[in-house]
Amino acid sequence: MRLGLALGYWGRGPDPGHLELAREAERLGYHSVWTAEAWGSDAFTPLTWIAAHTSRIRLGTAVAQMAARTPTATAMHALTLDHLSGGRMMLGLGLSGPQVVEGWYGRPFPKSPLTATREYVEVIRQVLRREAPVELAGRFHSHPYTGADGSGLGKPLKPITHPLRASLPVLLGAEGPKNISQTTRIADGWLPLYWSPLRTDVYGASLTDLPDGFLIAPMARAKVCDDVAEGLLPVKAMLGFYIGGMGHAARNFHADLMARMGYASEARHIQQLFADGRREEAVLAVPDAFADEISLVGPRQRIAERLELWRKGPVTDLLVTAPDPHTLRVLAELVS
Repeated sequence: MRLGLALGYWGRGPDPGHLELAREAERLGYHSVWTAEAWGSDAFTPLTWIAAHTSRIRLGTAVAQMAARTPTATAMHALTLDHLSGGRMMLGLGLSGPQVVEGWYGRPFPKSPLTATREYVEVIRQVLRREAPVELAGRFHSHPYTGADGSGLGKPLKPITHPLRASLPVLLGAEGPKNISQTTRIADGWLPLYWSPLRTDVYGASLTDLPDGFLIAPMARAKVCDDVAEGLLPVKAMLGFYIGGMGHAARNFHADLMARMGYASEARHIQQLFADGRREEAVLAVPDAFADEISLVGPRQRIAERLELWRKGPVTDLLVTAPDPHTLRVLAELVS
């Protein structure tokens, strides 16, 4: 099981410590560093900045949102950064949800998310292979565009720039069972949002017959500390926001996932508190047990024992959101 550093997206502004964390992770032998985006900072620009200040560590997006760019624009970002970094790019993609896609990007959320994802990945694959001009008669992504409001003058094109690697890894952030199952067929890896080594059966049916080399790279908050309850507060804050605020009450993929993991009533309670404007109560309502099983928090020995549970499952890469160099060093020592 390899280690990765997940930096996420910016809050109010750039985190002045992110670059040094990335450089420390590279020094410690971490395999990868990952950036994200929501509705503020983008995923590719910080990753390019990190690429310019490192030399070996792999560079991933976890995740870049599909609605933010056409698939060809995303492929351009990926192939450009792959060249500039000497072949270190790993492209992680996510569909997001209706509130973000329609509220922030001003685009309709696809009525068939699986089809939209499959077409998006197919276009990127064609760009990276550069075997022929990109052509796809898709429901959501047509190349050339053939809609009634088009000029009819579009022509198939292939990238001017020769991609460095046709095999540039594409990973997907998928949550629903059908989406995860499709991911194992069309992508090189999967980026689970919540992973519990105690509940791998939640995903069991979707992960049968995995292809050789398929990556499973969940994110987990890590913090070496004496007080477990205090260390779990950032995890609970994240869960409260994602489950309560990142999606409509009637369609929240994160809440649905928490429910499938055995916390259905708790997920609905968190949603209701958040909807009522009682956000602090929503965070406190997140069960410590749930926050704990998807993270690595506590004294060194406790983390060492829990890491063994992660090693026993199918996880290939553990992407840790570690807030300090000391935690990074401890995890590197424990995993080596």
